[in-house]
Amino acid sequence: MTRERLPEYLKRPLIDTEKTRTVRKILKTKCLNTVCENARCPNKNECYTKNTATFLIMGNVCTRNCRYCNIGCARPEPLDENEPKHIAEAVLALGLKYSVITSVTRDDLPDGGAGHFARCIKEIRTLTPGVKIEILTPDFKGDKSAMDIIIKAHPEVFNHNIETVERLFPTARPQAVYKRSLEVLKYVKNNSDITTKSGLMVGLGESFEEIESTLSDLKSAGCDIVTMGQYIQPSKAHLPVQKYYTPEEFEDLKKLAEKCGIKHYQIGPLVRSSYNAAELHI
Repeated sequence: MTRERLPEYLKRPLIDTEKTRTVRKILKTKCLNTVCENARCPNKNECYTKNTATFLIMGNVCTRNCRYCNIGCARPEPLDENEPKHIAEAVLALGLKYSVITSVTRDDLPDGGAGHFARCIKEIRTLTPGVKIEILTPDFKGDKSAMDIIIKAHPEVFNHNIETVERLFPTARPQAVYKRSLEVLKYVKNNSDITTKSGLMVGLGESFEEIESTLSDLKSAGCDIVTMGQYIQPSKAHLPVQKYYTPEEFEDLKKLAEKCGIKHYQIGPLVRSSYNAAELHI
């Protein structure tokens, strides 16, 4: 199959300013990973100019091999016990009012890393009490005790991405389960007052009807916020793009979200789950 050229509206200019260099320096000094770098996010430089980044904790290799993701799958290193403190120090140094933390999937850990998320939240609140915190987590294999740790830590927003439609899970997310991801969102919503959030990519071969079904499922799971953006193939080794949605089609997807009862959403070609997260916080 011939690869389609990346449409112009999906291209972002390189930005190299004193502010972006400052962000990179702070992250490097604290030995921190970001999903911005590791997942090759197209919005990276724009976010850096706003003095923000999405922290990637628990290493930069994953125990799962999702076929759309640029983060490598390998045997992970032991947890860095100083990482929560370094995250908090970076939040302070960057002057953040809203902090987003995500992680690789750590199926090797008994709690899936839930305790490490909780320690990061605690350290940030100790150093910068006024900062709002959003976390984007793996599914913890559906372990309710792990989710209880997260609920007790009480971030302002709990995000777990559904990523794609149910039919494409075996192809795109072979080690994940569609209904399990919905149950994770539902459990947090039913057992806390935490705002819940999820996101998905389009362009992997899903139909409009399948997107509608997914949005309806997220609504039924009590999901408060939904993000949706265009899948961009990180390399030739990853799943190819089946379709580039036009800006007009993204407008149709916004209408579809509203039809499904999703009141808070961010939908557009370059939208990613953490993009302008503070602006979408409810």
